[in-house]
Amino acid sequence: MLALRTAHAWSGAVLSLLIAILGVSGTLLVFKEDYLRLVFPESRQAVSLAAEDLGPVLNRIEAAYGGDGLRYVALGDTQFGLHKAVMQDDSAAYIDGDGNTVARWARNGRVEDWLFDLHHHLLAGEVGEVVGGVAGGAAVLMSITGLIIVWPSLRMFRWRVWPRTGARRDLLAQHRDLGVIFAVPILLIAFTGFAMVFSEPVRATLHTLTASRPAPAPERLEAGAGPADWTTALKAAETAFPEAAPRLVSLPAKPGAPASLRLRNPEEWHPNGRTYVLLDPATSLPLATRDGRAMNRADRLYNSFYPLHSAGLGGRLYDVFTALTGLALTLLGLVGTWTFLKRPPRRRKAVPPA
Repeated sequence: MLALRTAHAWSGAVLSLLIAILGVSGTLLVFKEDYLRLVFPESRQAVSLAAEDLGPVLNRIEAAYGGDGLRYVALGDTQFGLHKAVMQDDSAAYIDGDGNTVARWARNGRVEDWLFDLHHHLLAGEVGEVVGGVAGGAAVLMSITGLIIVWPSLRMFRWRVWPRTGARRDLLAQHRDLGVIFAVPILLIAFTGFAMVFSEPVRATLHTLTASRPAPAPERLEAGAGPADWTTALKAAETAFPEAAPRLVSLPAKPGAPASLRLRNPEEWHPNGRTYVLLDPATSLPLATRDGRAMNRADRLYNSFYPLHSAGLGGRLYDVFTALTGLALTLLGLVGTWTFLKRPPRRRKAVPPA
């Protein structure tokens, strides 16, 4: 048990700042749309996703930003009235329901984009993403070892999240109590973050555990060139999936590749859905479709990780739950490290005189 305590303490001391950064930035990102509603009055208006209304807006966006390397457009909805156009260089723009540009900025030029990059990539690209994933896995291990350590003294547990005093003894008690209260939420948030970074081994494990057969590799599709007529494309997608709502529009990644519409069916948890209509820009008609509801058990389970991690299930209660979990993770790391660094020195046993 002493070795487990030592490993737990040193791991927390090394990773506390990193985990605090992930916890605080994740908490703030939960309320990103609330912040944007305060800043942009246009975001408080409902956006129509009907083909005859949304199609001309998307045509206007592609005409305005296609020459700037438009990559995709994340669509607003009835709760949030701004579309977000993202370019190849990660610059972006907010566009209202009529197709008018509300704001335009370079990469990380707005605070919410900077926070997103900090939380997902630690402002360091793919390397930062891997480091953040490792930190998520370490948070899972520290939560488990912490529960093992406090188990013998669980009778001393109290339902409190704030220490009675600033004394080291009370800080340690608060660390124990807060860790027990938020153990399951922290395990959920930390593991889903880890799983999204290390998706390939996690997916393979899920396929084994659920006895699911991996989906075959998608067929390579050839498409023509030219700007699509998005009204026609949206109507075709509506025919294929009548109950699905369009969530993301992606332009071809390279010449000859299809464009795509990403949709969300009512049964799907993922806020952007996992249903796709792949389009030929030359004809604006579908080349293929992929129904997110037809995925195997492992892939459906994996696709639930993102909404669980990012408070994408909808509802203010889960937003608050996720935000409090991020704050608890931050406090656990900082308080645990403080008490570890401020521990009193061991007294040496007095040597009796000869």
